[in-house]
Amino acid sequence: MPEDTNEKVKEEMPKTEVVAKAQRKHFSATEKLRILREVDACQGSGEIGALLRREGIYSSYLTTWRRQRERGELDGLAPQKRGPKPDPQAVEIARLKRENERLQKRLEQAEFIIDFQKKVAQMFGKTLESPDLDDLR
Repeated sequence: MPEDTNEKVKEEMPKTEVVAKAQRKHFSATEKLRILREVDACQGSGEIGALLRREGIYSSYLTTWRRQRERGELDGLAPQKRGPKPDPQAVEIARLKRENERLQKRLEQAEFIIDFQKKVAQMFGKTLESPDLDDLR
């Protein structure tokens, strides 16, 4: 009979084991630069090791970040924009379309001004030679 109660207790007990799941640390550009400044300020023996333990980072991080800083690759320390990159041809086409629309509006304004000048000249009895704007289009 005691065996039955032991088995019943084992079945009813929930699992209380907590499994730690490792997560990769992400450092922002400001954090990386701050840590590098602190490392550069370390002078005593063991200070860098204490700093690494306190921040929870490996010395290889420092090596990578120093190389990036020395090469002037501070962009490598800045956060990167995520997602698909814009197509350079599509960007250029959009720019050219905007420019074309702007120039079309200026052409319409110029044609309006020329027509107005013609009408004013006709009112005063003068004739103006009209440039052939159709050839310009």
